[in-house]
Amino acid sequence: MTDDRDPLTRKIIHVDMDAFYASVEQRDNPELRGKPVAVGSPSARGVVAAASYEARAFGVRSALASITAKRRCPDLIFVPPRFEVYRTVSAQIRDIFAEHTDLIEPLSLDEAYLDVTVNKQNIPIATEIAAIIRARIKEITGLNASAGISYCKFLAKMASDLNKPNGQAVITPRHGPAFVEALAVKKFHGVGPATAAKMERLGIRTGADLKSRPLAFLQEHFGKSGHWYYAISRGIDERAVRPDRQRKSVGAEDTFVNDIFDVNAARAEIRPLVEKVWRYCESKRLRGRTATLKVKYADFQIITRSKTFAMPIDTADDMETTLNTLLGPLFPTEKGIRLLGVTVSSFADDVVAEPDQLQLMV
Repeated sequence: MTDDRDPLTRKIIHVDMDAFYASVEQRDNPELRGKPVAVGSPSARGVVAAASYEARAFGVRSALASITAKRRCPDLIFVPPRFEVYRTVSAQIRDIFAEHTDLIEPLSLDEAYLDVTVNKQNIPIATEIAAIIRARIKEITGLNASAGISYCKFLAKMASDLNKPNGQAVITPRHGPAFVEALAVKKFHGVGPATAAKMERLGIRTGADLKSRPLAFLQEHFGKSGHWYYAISRGIDERAVRPDRQRKSVGAEDTFVNDIFDVNAARAEIRPLVEKVWRYCESKRLRGRTATLKVKYADFQIITRSKTFAMPIDTADDMETTLNTLLGPLFPTEKGIRLLGVTVSSFADDVVAEPDQLQLMV
């Protein structure tokens, strides 16, 4: 889909549900309301999938080890994830978006970009549309949503965090560049801890620092990403909202109660992960050419091994065989394996998948 409009005239909304999984659990179980809740497993090897705002006040965040979360918040209540329920609620929210525009680019079950420059209700002010959508979500689902409004996706995403929870903010074309200049680069969407640390070493701490570096300098140190950093440091992001955004990968992983040292035990864990991924790929008519194995050791070292074929992987058995081939050379091992993950990617160009992120938690 092409978009020839002046990027500065676009009206883009980023809608982000507030503590989505945890909020659904608090909605459905009144006894959890107002209490610190974590969605996930309380086991020693468990990981927090989502945390309520009451839990976040204690420093509990998603991806935090459950044992650490419990240490930070002794009264933390763990509940198991119910992804079917979350997907149902997500579909309700998507229907609300569709009342206003067909240009919807979901990023996950709980957030999406909407281009409302031209919208079904003919409402000229994007902030009004965002307020209507948030109110409608509250009415239909009982949940709170936050929103960011801007002329580009990057700034809409940044704006949605400004007044969380249950709020919205707008960054106009006039104020966009100044907003970015004042922002710490570690807070930029898409700049992870490793990149932020590298920028710090190069003396880049703010958007203004980033803007002061020549394009050639950024390309030298950050490769292809250098052009992106050069543009966003100036408040420029010309990416269109793409409702047909193709999925890049589908994966599943499992953290084990006991470390694995035996290759046969590891192979036994590969099969159910492959089956989960393959069922999803079958349902979406996806075929990928790359199989990737992820291994996390007991000391938290993570390695990946991949194999790419000229043609798409045709069966689940073929994928399992490939992953077991990648797994074999890792044994014998003196370090126990605490997690295994499998991913399929490099999908066929002629297949367009639904853009929902696959949520597989074992």
